[in-house]
Formats: sequence, C-alpha cells, structure tokens
Amino acid sequence: MGGREERPWIRAWADTLDGMEILENVLLAPYTTFKVGGPARWFAEAASEADIFEAVSFTRERGLPLFVLGGGSNLLVSDSGFAGLVLRIGLRGIREHFDGDTLVLQAEAGEDWDKLVSHAVSLDCAGIECLAGIPGTVGGTPVQNVGAYGQEVSQSVVRVRVLDLKSEKFMEMCGAECGFAYRQSVFNTTAKGQFIVTRVDYALTAGGAPTLTYADLQRHFPSGSSAPSLTQVADAVRTIRRSKGMFLVEGDPDSASAGSFFKNPVVDRAALERIAAAVSAGTEIPQYPAPDGKVKLAAAWLVEQAGFSKGYGSGRAGISSRHTLALVNRGGASAAEVLALSEEIVAGVERKFGIWLRREPVLLS
Repeated sequence: MGGREERPWIRAWADTLDGMEILENVLLAPYTTFKVGGPARWFAEAASEADIFEAVSFTRERGLPLFVLGGGSNLLVSDSGFAGLVLRIGLRGIREHFDGDTLVLQAEAGEDWDKLVSHAVSLDCAGIECLAGIPGTVGGTPVQNVGAYGQEVSQSVVRVRVLDLKSEKFMEMCGAECGFAYRQSVFNTTAKGQFIVTRVDYALTAGGAPTLTYADLQRHFPSGSSAPSLTQVADAVRTIRRSKGMFLVEGDPDSASAGSFFKNPVVDRAALERIAAAVSAGTEIPQYPAPDGKVKLAAAWLVEQAGFSKGYGSGRAGISSRHTLALVNRGGASAAEVLALSEEIVAGVERKFGIWLRREPVLLS
C-alpha cells in the first residue's frame, strides 16, 4: 500500500485519518524496552495535536479502548496484547526562552527525554541533570513524576499541555494542578485516562549548581574535589545507571527491562520496627525521610533480604545481574513469565517483612 512493505501481521486501514495511517494487528513488543507483549488491534502514530484528536474520535465512533504510548520504557504488555487503539505520541519540537535567571524549556511530548536533559545541561541550566539516562519520552515524565538521584520532575514542571478527553478540548495545567507525589500525579491516579499529554514546560535555573544529595553521586564526587559541572553530573548519572543495568544499551543482556520493577515502599514506624525484628540485630536498614513522619525504604534491599539476589531465576525472565529491582527479558520471555517472577518476589518480601511491594511499570492487557 503506497509502496510500503507488506507484512503478514500488519495491515493498513483502508481509510486514513487526515493522512495519519491506522494499522491493524501490530506487535507491541518492539515498541517497549522490555521487548515483551502481543499485538494491538489498532495502532497509529500522532505527529500533531490534530492527529491525537482524530485518533480519539476514531476510538469513540467505534467504542474502542485507547492506550497512549510514549517511549514504552515503563510498560509491560500482556501476551494477548490490547483490543483497542494504541496511539503512539510522536510530537516533536523544543522551544526555549529565558525569564531572568530562569530558562523555560517547552518540549513536545514525543521528544526523547535524555536528549532534553543533554540540551538543558549544555545551556548550563540546572534542575533535571540527575534525571539523565532515563529512557522514554517527555510526555511520560509528569505522568509518573519521574525521579532519580535526588531529583523529581515535579520540582521543575511548571505547565503541562493536555487534551482533556472529558471536554474534548486542549488545555494547560500548572504544576500545582498535576497533584505530584512520589511516582504519582493526577494523570496516573485520580484522573487516570482523562488526559493525553502533548507538551511539558520545565523551569530550570540558569547557571545553577547541580544537585549532589544522593549518596552515589557524593561518592562519585567526593568532598574536597572541585565542584562538578552540570554536564559532568549528568554523565556521572549515566555511568552509575549503566553500572546498575539501568541504562539502555543495545545488546546488553540487562537492558531488556522496564527499569525498576517495584516502587520503594513508604511505611510507618511500626512497619519499620517489624522489619528490624526480622533481620539480624544491628543490620542497617536503608531508609529516607517521607512526609507525615513516615519513611521510604529501599525496595532493592527488601528484595535482597528476602532471598532474591542479582541474577536470580533460571528461566527466560530473571532478575538483572546488576540490580535486584530490574526484572529482565533474557530472550523470548512472555509477559506471563515476567509476572510470575514478580509475584514470587512480592510474596517472598511480604512473607518475610509484611510489606507489599507495588509494581512500577504499567500493565497493558
């Protein structure tokens, strides 16, 4: 069709929407970092807000469910795939302007996130340097309130442009309206499924100092050494992430994953005392302050203490050889195998500590 190579598992819909091609029965595994998952009944890529609106109309006219796909880096697709339309966001473009010492970066939702971080630090603007090396696209960052190494995007997001599926209108939301919390926002909690992100605006500090609060970075840049630049910090983060198998590198056996599979649990003091009683006396429990007098625990430590070490698992799905929080597809793994392994880990941690780990990647089925 139109000179496009025909494949048995993909067929173009006869009627395109204003030039946007709607495809049928498209395998989703290649669109995810996990490389796992069945087909989408319908698939399209939006290059503009008009494309997004048309795709939404397509699903509503036919009573189809809709799933919005970005970089596929925080996603596990079921083996049966998805019976509706998967809409991949391909909007591109970056605009910037200075307001005094503040740089406002306006990035379209389909822009590569790590490239945006590199652009920001090349301009000597601080605020997202510790979020280098995170796979995915701009549009997913406010949804998950992406965070790592002492920073979260909630600290820099000032505006999110969205399509409100209730009103069928495009609108802009300020950072306060996004309801940011640890790995949360209104986009994945109270208003899940209501908005499609099309652009995100970040306010960064021109000439600002890098954030060096995280222990790994403090070890990388010991006190007494010269102050690192933003670019040096971003590069260090990528190096650290790669050492832990959390930086996507083609051919790396630990790269076929969705990164951290479990969220760090936030618990009260009673739970902390229960955990202390379950380990050897004097064992240090990694913990970080959290709101309301609670503490955030390291999920990786809990997993290891429950008996699941790096490299665990003998099948096609296993734990990364470099980080216990990353479940990996060792080659040909099914979603069912990944989920079975995750359930085994969750049950083991709950049995030992009474703590229920929550999955971080989105499950599409």
